[in-house]
Amino acid sequence: MRIALGGNRYGKSGIRLVKVTRHADRHDLADLTVDLWLEGDFDAAHTAGDNAAILPTDTMLATVYALAKTGSVEEIEAFGLRLAERFLDAAPAASRATVAISAEPWTRMTVAGEPHPHAFARLGGGRRTVEVARTRDQTRVTAGVADLTILKSAGSAFSGFLTDEFTTLPETDDRILATALTAAWRYGDGDGEVDWGDSAEAVRRVLLETFAVHDSRSVQHTLYAMGEAVLAARPEVEAVRLTMPNKHHLPVDLGPYGLANDNEVFVAADRPFGAIEGTVVRAGAAPW
Repeated sequence: MRIALGGNRYGKSGIRLVKVTRHADRHDLADLTVDLWLEGDFDAAHTAGDNAAILPTDTMLATVYALAKTGSVEEIEAFGLRLAERFLDAAPAASRATVAISAEPWTRMTVAGEPHPHAFARLGGGRRTVEVARTRDQTRVTAGVADLTILKSAGSAFSGFLTDEFTTLPETDDRILATALTAAWRYGDGDGEVDWGDSAEAVRRVLLETFAVHDSRSVQHTLYAMGEAVLAARPEVEAVRLTMPNKHHLPVDLGPYGLANDNEVFVAADRPFGAIEGTVVRAGAAPW
């Protein structure tokens, strides 16, 4: 019997990192979760028990904390690039280092109308994310936002769909459109030309504004419009991937109570939900 080792990787997942940067007039807070992966020529570790090429995952953990101490983590894209470069240097057998970072959305409190220097609340939704994939000759940075719950109570319809003998869903030209948006946008080649914070804030703003004003005929229709708007507004972005589960809000039948429901009272159903995903790619860009 002939067998061979297939694709493999290893790393450290779920690294929790909180950093307080202490300025004279304020503190800045970063609350991150980091996942690390190395791919490369690690066959001997699997087939012969030879660990000579393996950088311990405990070392990876220590590296995250050490680099957090010696440099900024404010822009998670830049921090991810530093980590990926370090791991390729530290592990000669590695051909690819992947770093995924998720940042919790802490907001500075306002007290008596003024920003408080060292008090924070997690009020908003949507974690900022990044994945850096670095090889010996190429770097890909994909930023994003995860689990951002958004809703609009008008400007959404769903009609003209395919039907069969099991279709009971009525057509509608006025429904609630709600979703927990997860978006990822991939930057072009290179890692030194982007203002990461400005770009991430701008992409998020375009996504939300487009969702709000788009005359939606379906979740798919709005998904494409959101991706298209990002590519039109942000030339540094070459592709956008959106996941938009349809969080159904179903009108309650008030007839048994002698009441009419004029599209005002709904039950929010957390499951099952419609699962809609799609990618919008700039012409000439590499496939996602």
